[in-house]
Amino acid sequence: MNKREEEKLRRQEEKLRKEIERTERLSVYEKEYGMYRYICGIDEVGRGPLAGPVVAGAVILPKDDPVLYLNDSKKLSEKKREMLYDEIMEKAVATGIGIVGPQRIDEINILQATYEAMRMAIADLPVQPDILLNDAVTIPGVEILQVPIIKGDAKSVSIAAASIIAKVTRDRLMVEYDKILPGYDLASNKGYGTKAHIAGLKEHGPSPIHRATFIKNFV
Repeated sequence: MNKREEEKLRRQEEKLRKEIERTERLSVYEKEYGMYRYICGIDEVGRGPLAGPVVAGAVILPKDDPVLYLNDSKKLSEKKREMLYDEIMEKAVATGIGIVGPQRIDEINILQATYEAMRMAIADLPVQPDILLNDAVTIPGVEILQVPIIKGDAKSVSIAAASIIAKVTRDRLMVEYDKILPGYDLASNKGYGTKAHIAGLKEHGPSPIHRATFIKNFV
């Protein structure tokens, strides 16, 4: 091995060491509640968009096989999220998804719809969690012990993993919706209120996946 290769290998090893240390720091809550067998992270995406569902993810990660590079899904590139999604789905002890659509959001409001999606994600898990690490909220109507963590998707590997599977699931849905509901640029804006989306709303009117309570100012 020449000097250049040695240097490259050393840099790779250093990068990996730093990532392992970062993942350790992100596992502080998982360690604190390590006496519980099944620690489940909960997070949601899609509270703010004008169209599409709110999606919640629930993930129980293995204790002995860490997933590296986990972070708040918003801080990761789409390519990185897709790669991590596959790794989470492969390694996780259990995953669950809850999806609540726009009509239900209009009916019960976005906060209640978010709680409903979270309860659905928990119910979708093939095993019952012993404790829930939630991103910022306490979910009503859930008997399992809950720990709400402010900015949890940047402080807990379990919540970060839940954030990633929720985001990838929702993004894929919005790309599919764009194929059948063109004119709103949904594949790129994912339902958020971009200029192109609002222009499409004004030109075409609302689609079946728009949230009536969110678009009052535009139509």
